[in-house]
Amino acid sequence: MNIAAEIPYGCYWSTPFARWQGSFSTLNSIEFAAHVAKAELERRGLDGEIFDYGVLGTTIPQPHSFYGLPWLMGMIGAARVGGPTINQACASGTRALLAGAQEIAAGLSETALVVTCDRTSNGPHIYYPNPRAPGGTGGAENWVLDNFSCDPLGRHAMIDTAENVARKHAVDSAQQHELVLRRLAQYQDALSEDHAFQKRYMTLPFEVPSGNYKRAAGSLEGDEGVTTSTPEGLAKLRPVKEGGSVTFGAQTFPADGNSALIVATPERAAELSRDPGIAVRLRGFGSARTELAFMPEATIPAAGRALHQAGLGIAEMDAVKTHNPFAVNDIVFAKQTGCDLAAMNNYGCPLIWGHPQGPTALRAIIELIEELALRGGGRGLFAGCAAGDTSMAVVLEVGER
Repeated sequence: MNIAAEIPYGCYWSTPFARWQGSFSTLNSIEFAAHVAKAELERRGLDGEIFDYGVLGTTIPQPHSFYGLPWLMGMIGAARVGGPTINQACASGTRALLAGAQEIAAGLSETALVVTCDRTSNGPHIYYPNPRAPGGTGGAENWVLDNFSCDPLGRHAMIDTAENVARKHAVDSAQQHELVLRRLAQYQDALSEDHAFQKRYMTLPFEVPSGNYKRAAGSLEGDEGVTTSTPEGLAKLRPVKEGGSVTFGAQTFPADGNSALIVATPERAAELSRDPGIAVRLRGFGSARTELAFMPEATIPAAGRALHQAGLGIAEMDAVKTHNPFAVNDIVFAKQTGCDLAAMNNYGCPLIWGHPQGPTALRAIIELIEELALRGGGRGLFAGCAAGDTSMAVVLEVGER
């Protein structure tokens, strides 16, 4: 099916992703996302007045994030635009895209801005008062680290979900390391010819703003913190957990950054598009939750539901992208769906360029659009897992209008 909402071709962007405690570590992620959005809209000759709806996807609290989407839209010059702030962990980008598309398809708005942002660095340390506790002492948590290490339902860490799936499907360290090298080679294709692929949606070199956003505090040539793994280096790594198979080399790393795109009616999308002859159509969405502590498997039913809504099969996909916080994600996905493991995730993926959570999926979706555009059009699938053993997926099509 076609959903009555489109992504105007070229009306999307992403910052580079910067490593944990790196170049973006002191920037309020919502203020930073607004700063980037304003600059990217200006580059396209657009301003905040074109929007009548907005969606913000973010997962890590920042000062004043209580005000969420309305605050962000006000900072970009869209002071009368409202909308929700969404948190579905790593699936926030896909969920935010769906929210924007639903608003358009329902006829409630014509042009929506979907922004996703997060800063895993310097995450908040939260104190929960409890005057009835012994001595009146409350509880506390480190928002980022404590939730990485403990799912409150099963009391397990994120890495345990990868180990459970690897054990179930007999995936060893060597298989995971082989895939890491393949994904790194695909990412390096995006860096060739002076980052030609990434420059299709990313402004490079990227000026890192100062804390007051009035000057440049530095510059990034591209993503910060990417590890150039080698077969010899990976072979030396021991599993993180005793008796397991997942090493530090076979998983992603926390990062900071933001990404955004515009969703509009087909007529409005044609007006805004960098190339009005190209249409980026949304064909189907899927959501799923799998067995407790088996998070990497959730992408399989979510992808199946998105494909079912689109009326298409996995063999009809010209490109597939995934959020793969662990190498085992892709290995099991390919085994279960019949997807070509080596052909997935061309030009990059979270396993290599890092994982800021909120913006991760949206950047992958943007790269999927550009990969299909380079092919001259086609159909693509994105699927990504998220905390709580959930997943979101989307099928889209790039073609002639």
